[in-house]
Amino acid sequence: MYVAVCFLIILMLVAVGIITWLVLVKWRSVKNNSHGDEADSVSSISTDLEKGALPRKFSYIELVAATKDFANGRRLGQGGSGQVYKGDLGDLGRPVAVKRIFTECQHSRSLFINEVKIISRLIHRNLVQFIGWCHERGEFLLVYEYMPNGSLDNRLFSNGETLSWNSRYKIALGLASALHYLHEEVENCVLHRDIKSANVLLDADFNTKLGDFGVAELMDPQLKIHSTGVVGTYGYLAPEYVNEGKASKASDVFSFGVVALELACGRRTYQDGEFHVSLVTWIWQLYLAGDILNAADERLSLCMGFNQDEMECLLIVGLWCTHPNSKERPNTEQVIKVLQLEAPLPELSRDDMHHLVFQPIPPPHGQGDSFQPSITSSLNFGGR
Repeated sequence: MYVAVCFLIILMLVAVGIITWLVLVKWRSVKNNSHGDEADSVSSISTDLEKGALPRKFSYIELVAATKDFANGRRLGQGGSGQVYKGDLGDLGRPVAVKRIFTECQHSRSLFINEVKIISRLIHRNLVQFIGWCHERGEFLLVYEYMPNGSLDNRLFSNGETLSWNSRYKIALGLASALHYLHEEVENCVLHRDIKSANVLLDADFNTKLGDFGVAELMDPQLKIHSTGVVGTYGYLAPEYVNEGKASKASDVFSFGVVALELACGRRTYQDGEFHVSLVTWIWQLYLAGDILNAADERLSLCMGFNQDEMECLLIVGLWCTHPNSKERPNTEQVIKVLQLEAPLPELSRDDMHHLVFQPIPPPHGQGDSFQPSITSSLNFGGR
């Protein structure tokens, strides 16, 4: 009897042990599966976030497919440092612009790194949105939002439909706003150094989107003027920048002034021709004669017209910004207030201040070791 009871107790203990072991095994399995699911979930979330984050790293294969192998029919424009193509990226649900920097360009790597480094930290309604980049197979590729209305120079100087006055004035204000953001609102001032009509892009509603930061520079907050080699585009460069290599907020403002005058007149700052008078000089002469409104784009007068007060304002602001003495130029806040008609027009000295502004610019020499693309011509079509 005693032996039977002991045997029964041992049998029960064994059974309890087996059941306990099975429960533990099951619990561990469930726990591991739970952690696995959680890990998969975290991995999935991470992938989704990385996929949607900006700026994003694209593969070369993605961008080749998006641009149909950089087909000529997809090319949007060409500038001094590269070509731009329209691309379709299905996961973004919208077209993009892919900038392909010329690899044969001596400073292609520096241009690429500089543009990514600077534009990645900038967000403003009047700057082109930077989406991502790619550096594979020796290629330097940048991806931006697509601008349906292209660049300002193509819209302004082509033989197509005339750009309306309301659009032009809005573009000028948008460009001034973008410049104010770069100079005054970011942590470290950004000098664009290549403001021109080819680098002003237009969205579907003709809103200003300033692009191309390949030669832009972050400015030391302690310095008002940054000595550097001369880069940019012939016809838009401030005299002190050309002659002394002194880039500053004022030299960017000068370039803005040239674009403002182009918007008002519908003419390029420089045209071919041995005896061509520069745009600034021509408008200054009309101003001295008290006939500045004769500089207005004739196409506006023939079709939709323009607001005379705004036209006069934009022309005078353009002359103000292109003053040969950098200390006499306005800052971006002053420009915006005058363009918004919240401040009176400036009183410009009637001395012939623009007489020597646009003389032929010799090729720059002794520009140091940093990357310095050649000064490009204002007659080129498309962005850089």
